[in-house]
Amino acid sequence: MSEANQRLLQTPVLVLNASYEPINVTPARRAVVLVFKGVATAEEEDGSFLRSARTAVRVPSVIRLCEFRRIPHQARALSRKNILLRDRHTCQFCGRVLPASSLTLDHVVPRSRGGRTEWENLVACCHRCNSLKGDRLPEEAGLKLLRPPRPLTLHTSRQLMRWMGRSDQKWRKYLFY
Repeated sequence: MSEANQRLLQTPVLVLNASYEPINVTPARRAVVLVFKGVATAEEEDGSFLRSARTAVRVPSVIRLCEFRRIPHQARALSRKNILLRDRHTCQFCGRVLPASSLTLDHVVPRSRGGRTEWENLVACCHRCNSLKGDRLPEEAGLKLLRPPRPLTLHTSRQLMRWMGRSDQKWRKYLFY
């Protein structure tokens, strides 16, 4: 598979419930599979094509589930991906926006000092700031958090969808700007 196709497969796609309510963002790879299986329909396309030796498939920008799915109001899973999304790929100490590969997760209160692995104690952090902070509290290292870490809730999920979709005008009408 070409590098261009691999990049296209990671493009974020907005997922709408059958009621047009935004419920998630998924990679284009999964969106295309959902459309092929008949679970979703493409509402908007970005104009790009995924190409193989025999066929070309339009890449969706927004998909809508064919059947309404009840989405329980539950907390998002605590994961590296979700922490980076919550913090918008921004080091929470120096403010640099970086790719995921250039960011680490930092325990604000180090585990060696009783800090727990939970939403309120984990932040995205660049390698330089993480090394500078080390096994200390941010204040001890002369660092200050840009904003206090919070759990990823339904409200913050919608804010993240808006943030991710700011470069795709086709998302705007579904995200209630």
